[in-house]
Amino acid sequence: EVRLVESGGGLVQPGGSLRLSCAASGFTFSNYAMGWVRQAPGKELEWVSIISSGGGATYVADSVKGRFTISRDNANNMLYLQLNSLKREDTAMYYCANPRSAYLNEADRHFPPSSRGQGTQVTISS
Repeated sequence: EVRLVESGGGLVQPGGSLRLSCAASGFTFSNYAMGWVRQAPGKELEWVSIISSGGGATYVADSVKGRFTISRDNANNMLYLQLNSLKREDTAMYYCANPRSAYLNEADRHFPPSSRGQGTQVTISS
């Protein structure tokens, strides 16, 4: 059974930073691309970033490019998202997620994840 557990969310001021973490279990983590999706109130689910199974390639949404960085630690089955220069519009529930494809495929950003965790709330407010 796939299990994804996020942590690291919180309330920060505009311009601040956060680091989200995801502990994965129940599958061979190093064989799969992984990603982060977010959903703001009243808005659709949005893929923020996807990373290849080995960590050497990434997709980053235009809305966060240059501010968010995805990374992974396959030895410890961990996925991370570094959020810098946060804006009010980044306020959302953030979910660790498995894309449809095991390999990095940017087209997967148009489809819902095959699985995701319970989420961690990120709120940007002064």
